[in-house]
Amino acid sequence: MKWYNNEFLRAIPKTDVHVHLDGSLRLSTLIELAQDKHIELPAYTEQGLIDTVFKTSYGNLNEYLAGFAYTTRVMDDPESLERIAYELAEDNILEGVRYLEVRFAPQLHIRPGMGFREVMEAVDRGLRRKRDEFNAALTGDEPEFEYGMIVCAMRFFNEHFSPYFADLVHAHPYSSEREIIQYASLELARAAVQLRGESDIQIVAFDLAGSEYGYPASAHQASYDHVHKNFLNKTVHAGEAYGPESIFQAITDLHADRIGHGLHLFHEHMIHDEKIRDRPGYLHGLQQIIADKRITLEVCLSSNLQTSPEIPSVGQHPLGQMLDKKLSVTLCTDNRLVSHTTVTNEIALALDNFSITPGQLKDMIIYGFKRSFYYRDYGNKRSYVRKIINYYEKMEKEFAIQDP
Repeated sequence: MKWYNNEFLRAIPKTDVHVHLDGSLRLSTLIELAQDKHIELPAYTEQGLIDTVFKTSYGNLNEYLAGFAYTTRVMDDPESLERIAYELAEDNILEGVRYLEVRFAPQLHIRPGMGFREVMEAVDRGLRRKRDEFNAALTGDEPEFEYGMIVCAMRFFNEHFSPYFADLVHAHPYSSEREIIQYASLELARAAVQLRGESDIQIVAFDLAGSEYGYPASAHQASYDHVHKNFLNKTVHAGEAYGPESIFQAITDLHADRIGHGLHLFHEHMIHDEKIRDRPGYLHGLQQIIADKRITLEVCLSSNLQTSPEIPSVGQHPLGQMLDKKLSVTLCTDNRLVSHTTVTNEIALALDNFSITPGQLKDMIIYGFKRSFYYRDYGNKRSYVRKIINYYEKMEKEFAIQDP
């Protein structure tokens, strides 16, 4: 018999610290914006788009990524970006999420007349407007909603990704692909640091996303060195489509505070470097450093199942091993639209497929808040987390939740 129900899961305060803005639009908004902008879609009904693009399951990673070509096309002006950000905050608030870190690649949205600052201002405006509306109406001891924004550099891009990337590629005809990727990454790092310092836009971290295989983190070392030296938090997509070495690079070369996915942390067969002779020892050392440094793993169950054929079922996801090793884990959606999921659904998936006690769930939820890249100072963060813990424990009492 389950010790929890969906009402409890919706009532507890939650986080989502790994959610992509361009993978989390409302289908109705995508259709409306595409029609207004005369952008061609494969279908103009929600069911039609689910049948053709945003499927309930995907055959491979390319199928999974196909929808982003449509979502990013409608995210081409400040009004659309603000609306999409506002609606994402609203959707999260409605299911009890009280802290949200939205990540996106600003360089995908830069257009003539809309530079990096304008992109960031628009997304911040949408998130801030919803936060202020919700918090102003709060009564009692319910926790406030807060947010941060994570800027993503791209491991790979070409001139077809956006007007910004097209201009960059065409401006450097004698540079290598790796050099052009480095240029874009370092420019983004500099822009993020400067804008955070001269505005109240809630930029909280730097991320590296995109094609992992063949595009190592080392190309972005200068970017991460820059944000590291300027006190900006760091997360890295790693161990999602490549093996443990990718996670190792993220920690050692990029100073990662958190790891996005970390799916292959326990998979010896995914080690590619032939120089690594003691593979069990390598994995053990990597797991130890993650545990010792409390490097939090941003786990996205639905997304991993849809993009990783070597994980045929939820129960075979390494979440169970992560919990056995007592690693710091938080559950996230990755892409609410593309993966047809919510934070509540991800938690239910975990509880339905792994032996997770009430205490372990509470730890995972609180890790999300404690290991968040909270925008305000540490004193405010401690007070906020304490309020979250108090409210969580109140919900445990109301729903008679107890450790066996």
